[in-house]
Amino acid sequence: MDMKIELLAVPVSDIDRAKDFYTRIGFSADHDHRVDENIRFVQLTPPGSACSIVLDYNFTEMKPGSLQGIQCVVADADAALADLRAKGVQASDVDEQQWGRFVYFSDPDGNGWALQQLPAYS
Repeated sequence: MDMKIELLAVPVSDIDRAKDFYTRIGFSADHDHRVDENIRFVQLTPPGSACSIVLDYNFTEMKPGSLQGIQCVVADADAALADLRAKGVQASDVDEQQWGRFVYFSDPDGNGWALQQLPAYS
């Protein structure tokens, strides 16, 4: 039986600020639906990803900024870093590891992301 991760909740304190941040770095705004005065469903998808995120404002017990280690794979870590910095995002220098090249950054609430360029295996 296949099991595919389709949606990850990212806990935020301000949906509008988070939506602005994620769309600024290239995420697609797929849905923005207000269910009622207390619930707003905002789903965004990273470019090329089959998995989306939902901005979690009181959907789960997670505190804003508590999600760490979300990882996306990119073709070129240097280009990803340059793109993030051009968009005003504070990101780490490229971290060279045997298992890939990584760029780390956080959203405005402190949720931590890693972009990994996979190593070239021969």
